[in-house]
Amino acid sequence: MATKKSVGDLKEADLKGKKVFVRVDLNVPLDENLNITDDTRVRAAVPTIKYLIGYGAKVILSSHLGRPKGVTPKYSLKPLVPRLSELLGVKVEMADDCIGEGVEKMVAALPDGGVLLLENVRFHKEEEKNDPEFAKKLASLADLYVNDAFGTAHRAHASTEGVAKYLKPAVAGFLMQKELDYLVGAVLNPKKPFAAIVGGSKVSSKIGVIESLLEKVDVLILAGGMMFTFYKAQGYSVGSSLVEEDKLDLACSLIEKAKAKGVSLLLPTDVVIADKFAADADSKVVPASQIPDGWMGLDIGPDSIKTFSVSLDSTKTVIWNGPMGVFEFDKFAVGTEAIAKKLAELSGNGVTTIIGGGDSVAAVEKAGLAEKMSHISTGGGASLELLEGKTLPGVLALNDA
Repeated sequence: MATKKSVGDLKEADLKGKKVFVRVDLNVPLDENLNITDDTRVRAAVPTIKYLIGYGAKVILSSHLGRPKGVTPKYSLKPLVPRLSELLGVKVEMADDCIGEGVEKMVAALPDGGVLLLENVRFHKEEEKNDPEFAKKLASLADLYVNDAFGTAHRAHASTEGVAKYLKPAVAGFLMQKELDYLVGAVLNPKKPFAAIVGGSKVSSKIGVIESLLEKVDVLILAGGMMFTFYKAQGYSVGSSLVEEDKLDLACSLIEKAKAKGVSLLLPTDVVIADKFAADADSKVVPASQIPDGWMGLDIGPDSIKTFSVSLDSTKTVIWNGPMGVFEFDKFAVGTEAIAKKLAELSGNGVTTIIGGGDSVAAVEKAGLAEKMSHISTGGGASLELLEGKTLPGVLALNDA
């Protein structure tokens, strides 16, 4: 799955004067005044676009934003034009739709090296249905296809999978390529010892990942809200911490499976507990097995941080998906930040560190350590599915190298 034809395989002869339909992931957070609050994804899209315009291609950008039901002004991509233009150093044109006569006119007027941003592709319900007629209309705007939207590669939508049927070549962008190299590479062929740190609130959303990683890792660290389900499964009292009662048997079987496979499975030995779920809650540290009634665990304790750090010292590859605690509250962000710092330090010593999407990315950005990691995945759901060993429709649709 990692060996797809890449945009880097295309040169001037393939690109000059050609219209290239580029699916990017510009699904960025906007505040109520429609200002971009985090432009990571916009910056991530730049290398592929710059490469294409550098060879004189006419670039047609397509993306979704949010989950609109029909045309919804607050989900328009218009607010992205200034930042995109600034990063690319060219004036990006903006269409009012993603198909139709108006769009066709704008495409026809594009100069070599010009960039046109289409309006939110999810304004049409046919996008998520992967409607072939709609995909054909999108494809009719261009000569070839580049998919650089790893964040939606796990969805078989018209702009991520459908258009690839009608445009040749269909290739991976640089970001897509990097994601596949790291995530697929790490899972199929990691430098050992290989550790995975899985956090987040629910075991249920991470079952597939944990089961898949148990086949591959030497060390598996489980923390975040899901640890209380594991504690309760072992007969510990968990107070009013988050527990998935219907997953207790599963937790036991995962512990057994780790033993059988010789995987070192680590759960936190101590917990920071709080008297309520709030930023200003009273808190104290207790052993994992002694959470009193009426209290809830919101972070891992200092002893766990030490144990986890020591277990990571001998590793060569680490994947991290999901925070250690409620890192949105500063008081309960200590564990998550400590792990981020540890991974940054390991990266500096030549360990491959992969931050696999979602909240862990936000935590690493918040700690100001993003630059230090080997790879930060831009796709939440897509990276989870890859780590589970699933194939992604948006990747399968591309031409093989």
